[in-house]
Amino acid sequence: MATRRQFVVGTAAAGLGLGLRGGPVSGQAGEGDWSGAGVGQRDPGQQGVGRAPRPLRILILGGTGFLGPAQVEYALARGHTLTLFNRGRTGPDLFPGVETLLGDRAEADYASLAGRTWDAVIDNSANVATWVVDSVRVLKEAAGRYLFVSSISAHSDNSMIGMDENGPVFTEANYQEAMASAAGAAFGPNKAQAERETFKAFGERGIVVRPGLIVGPGDRSDRFTYWPVRIDRGGEVLAPGDGTDWAQIVDVRDVARFMVHLVEQEASGTFNATGPEAPLTMAGMLYGVRAITSTPVTFTWVDADFLREHQVGAWMEMPVWVYPELQTRGFSAYDCSKAIAAGLTFRPLADTARDTLDWWKAKPEAERTLRTGLAPEKERTILEAWHASKG
Repeated sequence: MATRRQFVVGTAAAGLGLGLRGGPVSGQAGEGDWSGAGVGQRDPGQQGVGRAPRPLRILILGGTGFLGPAQVEYALARGHTLTLFNRGRTGPDLFPGVETLLGDRAEADYASLAGRTWDAVIDNSANVATWVVDSVRVLKEAAGRYLFVSSISAHSDNSMIGMDENGPVFTEANYQEAMASAAGAAFGPNKAQAERETFKAFGERGIVVRPGLIVGPGDRSDRFTYWPVRIDRGGEVLAPGDGTDWAQIVDVRDVARFMVHLVEQEASGTFNATGPEAPLTMAGMLYGVRAITSTPVTFTWVDADFLREHQVGAWMEMPVWVYPELQTRGFSAYDCSKAIAAGLTFRPLADTARDTLDWWKAKPEAERTLRTGLAPEKERTILEAWHASKG
């Protein structure tokens, strides 16, 4: 397709949104489970990290879910002094040497922050715009910079291939409409409104990072984990489409490093942040995952129309994939060249897949139930029907 070729030639990277019209894309605070893992055990690459030229005092709103621990580990390795602000319910013993201040953002309880100052704030935990309204009011004079973790889902149009940070996002009118309706918790409109609140309060001291699908060890959503686990199980694997549809992900450890790097560099502005650097297809991703295991496995690519006929849900039953349609053709094709130029780097897909599979296998057997992906019975039934349709 001409659009596919244009993306390969003209786009340095692409981004992965989720759920069409505002479902959450990014791995959010609270979705991971690092219990039992000590500092330095989650990313062996921290051992080679150098100290930052200027140590910073960084406040992390959240810090003990999925994205937060990766930020904490890297920031500590860089020599920064951290303070975590959360309710103290998720992983309270995760970082015993790091100061934790208790508060509840849902109740606008920021009393523990009074009288304190920081060089930078990283806001991981706000999926609701009003939380950012409250936090920036409290921290506007107490922090040098404010980095808000948004999402590719802030973009309101997924039809354009290679769209950059200037592409359309949900407007304030969209947000007000969502809040006045049953969709008051709409993810995309809330993220877009929170971005505006960040810049309204901090101006050039504001940073917005829009990750795509954040993956890697610790992600309990299984929105990538399904593929390493399923491929390692072996046998005939149902793969969606014809293999040419775009697929993009970013390792939690890579995007966490990028966020810390931005506050170190006193950056400002908005960055779409997903990967990899070179455009990746579903075939490239699945065969890349295949390389980490010696289990005998074959892929059977099943036509998208056939999957639709058999009521296979994109994204959740076929993780990292959406049906190829005009309105979603840019869904996995956001331009992230600005973030790459600003320092976003990517570890090899094989490293992400291997570490994810190792993390999965280390879990207690009772916890090894995938939250996404095709159930084995449904996969088998569809494969049988597909082969029968081909005679």
